[in-house]
Amino acid sequence: MPATPHPRTPEWPPRSAPRLFVPGPLAAGEAVVLGGNQAHYLSRVMRAKGGDIVILCDNVTGEWAASVISAGKREIALEVSQCLRPREDVPDFWLCAALLKKDRFDLVLEKATELGAAKIQPVITRRCVADKLNLDRARTIVIEAAEQCARTALPEVAEPVKLEALLAGWPAARTMFFADETGGEPAAKAFSAAGSPAALMIGPEGGFDPSERIILRGCRQVKPITLGPRILRGETAAIAATALWMGTTGDW
Repeated sequence: MPATPHPRTPEWPPRSAPRLFVPGPLAAGEAVVLGGNQAHYLSRVMRAKGGDIVILCDNVTGEWAASVISAGKREIALEVSQCLRPREDVPDFWLCAALLKKDRFDLVLEKATELGAAKIQPVITRRCVADKLNLDRARTIVIEAAEQCARTALPEVAEPVKLEALLAGWPAARTMFFADETGGEPAAKAFSAAGSPAALMIGPEGGFDPSERIILRGCRQVKPITLGPRILRGETAAIAATALWMGTTGDW
């Protein structure tokens, strides 16, 4: 007679378990109560019930499994049970991106989070079409992107700052790669030679004006680079160059 197959051990934690960032630090045995949008998501969208597993991340200690104790319409109570992963190490890379139109900068925030940037610094330049950023909304976009791609660390999203002010307070030990449409050293070669800590400066839709380019090239920490022969939109340049840095110098 053929052998009776053994039943497969259920995957734990379940791959379908929802993932949420919560204030930390978390610890085994700790009770966590969620309200607002997170409670709505778990109760109404995910139909969470007692005993279900939820993955919690706190951006401090890492990723934890928690079980639902009670599920109401406005509050979800959970008990933290086990640390699954410590907070990931993040390459020391800042993306300094000029503000773009809202939907385009949203894309930059999302993809920079997925790619592993440690900090996103919005920059206001003379040709920016936008000069304000809703920081709460920006940080929500970053959190949702991290939850969707299973990151355990969140990039810092800084207040927008004018280019001149950013350069005036720039740290001496951090190289800034300046994506200059008029030319520079090929990006991959420059990234490999300089290492980290590093930052990448990307301009707005209309590019940097000549006076800004002079100021940037006059800074000792700034290295002009080229991203190739094609003209790239602001969001494309930010995403492509971040990916290239991660592939040559980061943790890829």
